[in-house]
Amino acid sequence: MAAHLDVDRIRISDILDDKRFKSFGRPWTELSCCIAIDFTASNGSPQVPDTLHYSTVNQPSQYAMALQAVGEVISDYDSDNLFPAFGFGACVPPDNVVSHCFPLNGHIDNPYCEGIQGAMAAYAHSLRTVKFHGPTNFAPIINTVASIARQTEPGSQYSILLILTDGIISDLPQTRAAIVNASSLPLSIIIVGVGPANFDEMEELDGDEIRLTSRGRAAVRDIVQFVPFRDFHDANSVQESKRRLSKAVLAEIPDQLVSYMRMQGIRPLRLSKARARRENTSEQRESSDIRCHPSSPALSGTGEVHVVPSAPPAL
Repeated sequence: MAAHLDVDRIRISDILDDKRFKSFGRPWTELSCCIAIDFTASNGSPQVPDTLHYSTVNQPSQYAMALQAVGEVISDYDSDNLFPAFGFGACVPPDNVVSHCFPLNGHIDNPYCEGIQGAMAAYAHSLRTVKFHGPTNFAPIINTVASIARQTEPGSQYSILLILTDGIISDLPQTRAAIVNASSLPLSIIIVGVGPANFDEMEELDGDEIRLTSRGRAAVRDIVQFVPFRDFHDANSVQESKRRLSKAVLAEIPDQLVSYMRMQGIRPLRLSKARARRENTSEQRESSDIRCHPSSPALSGTGEVHVVPSAPPAL
């Protein structure tokens, strides 16, 4: 699909449009984004000002800002623009039983939302219909998304699970096991911590320094990136908060995708020297369109990832 990021959003070249991603991002490789949002009682009532899910027209909640910031960038690389979106930690109608993996739109058989705006609408729907409860369990949603990733042909799709949460994980041993089991799959997990809680356990899941283990088994690669929203929040600018967060949470995705491709023995595309020079020239432009789906006319039959320069947006 064609993608264009305007000057109010983080540029493609700052996140995913680098040489590592383009060389391994095969023309048939699609990014698929799944969303999971924390609806546990520790967030406070969404109707009460200053709680974590409380939003106004002029001041969206941290959850809403994080969802938009990351979702808008990833959506530019998601060919069908459909997002499976889930919640966890709430009592769900009609039975009011606690669920740790329920569709935000209320449709059990079809949790997909059209675009990030569809995901935002489904999020608003759940805020009105579910009852916040607990505990904060990650393993069910990780296992659900891992089962989807497990069914894909190697190199055809890479999934990104975005988890937005406010607190300490209640099922840490099960979550560790779920991540270790998923570390061989085409999957990255982005965890955004919302609010003032102590997120030390989240740092443990982010295996940058020490590889995550579970019951004596080590993750075959690092697939988790954790960032606390408060480190990037600008009280004076929603747009600046979103820009900072986008850059931070997506920074590790190229390395994680490349590590998976190498583990699967998938070789990078080999471009001619002339083609490489054209690619390098396009990288220097202020903005660009990226087409990375085989249905794009510019790609049909070429077997290459194309970056097509475009005029900068009107200011």
